[in-house]
Amino acid sequence: MLENKEHLYEDAVLVGVVTQNQDEDKLTEYLDELEFLALTAGATVVKRFTQKLTQPDPKTFIGSGKAQEVRDFVKENNIGTVIFDDELSPSQLKNLEREIEVKILDRTNLILDIFAQRAQTSYARTQVELAQYQYLLPRLTRMWTHLERQKGGIGMRGPGETEIETDRRIIRDRISLLKEKLKTIDRQMATQRNNRGKVVRAALVGYTNVGKSTLMNAISKSEVFAENKLFATLDTTVRKVVIGNLPFLLTDTVGFIRKLPTQLVESFKSTLDEVREADLLIHVVDISHESFEDHIESVNQILMEINAHQKPMIMIFNKIDGFTYVKKAEDDLTPETRENISLDEWKKTWMSKSKYPTVFISALKKENFEEMKKLIYDEVLKIHISRFPYNDFLFEYYDNDPE
Repeated sequence: MLENKEHLYEDAVLVGVVTQNQDEDKLTEYLDELEFLALTAGATVVKRFTQKLTQPDPKTFIGSGKAQEVRDFVKENNIGTVIFDDELSPSQLKNLEREIEVKILDRTNLILDIFAQRAQTSYARTQVELAQYQYLLPRLTRMWTHLERQKGGIGMRGPGETEIETDRRIIRDRISLLKEKLKTIDRQMATQRNNRGKVVRAALVGYTNVGKSTLMNAISKSEVFAENKLFATLDTTVRKVVIGNLPFLLTDTVGFIRKLPTQLVESFKSTLDEVREADLLIHVVDISHESFEDHIESVNQILMEINAHQKPMIMIFNKIDGFTYVKKAEDDLTPETRENISLDEWKKTWMSKSKYPTVFISALKKENFEEMKKLIYDEVLKIHISRFPYNDFLFEYYDNDPE
């Protein structure tokens, strides 16, 4: 096992199914993402198991033969954790733990665990704790009794084993208490938003790990935590930004993800309120990711669910420095090469013809930043002019950033 400063990496296997609604290519893509989630949580993925089913088995999600195959492998290789790509029902979870006899996690539990690791402030920890208890409540009967010798690790952070053994009434009381605590904080944060004055508010939105925090740091010259892992940012960060001579507020929000647990959508209401109440959405996309179109669709779906999909929006396609394509050789003797696409070529793609203002950048290398800042400036100014008396201000764009 690999060791880092915080904990030992756990060996784990992944399990997913091919169904009528999810073909092999889509499953591979989801399992790639699940493996990245597992790595972020602190696991090393040893093997993947897949199965074709008309629909998941209501008792064990996978068939009995596949469950036995997984059981044999984890036993022979001393694997401690099996992670399923979809959310398991309480009965499926209980049956699988009885059948395979190791710790069973699903995608929801894994994401909640990552959130538990990443939460830094009291507010974020309260949000995560509420989501964990809501997930835990219908699953109290399992109690992982056969795993009492194993302490800690993925899926064991947050409420923990002591609370798992408490009764439902105490858990419900705790959920009620946390909800009241969040309501109080939400009211305080709503007051803070109202007290920000007559300044246009822009919010960075996008799939997790697309570079929002790196972009936030570059635009606002702040030190927001940024890392090449999923959900590096949980706590909402608001910074005052001035482009040209036009001030506005820029908010960095938690990244979205496919199959986002409903418990988190509810718990992170205030974070999503920052998106709902923003005047302008800056949708950041990782253009180097092969599934960036699906990521755009996932973000748009969540924006629709929180009724924020009709807001003015800018599309920023980030990480153009990380996108490469295979250039075929002119003859059989010359090897193929991987090359980047030039900025002019990006501007000729279908992405540039979006219904929203669009720009292509590299936040890491600050490539094409001047065009991006001018675009943001123009959109913020439109909102400012429409909302506030124009004769109070006369804005003329200029670059005041010596970099």
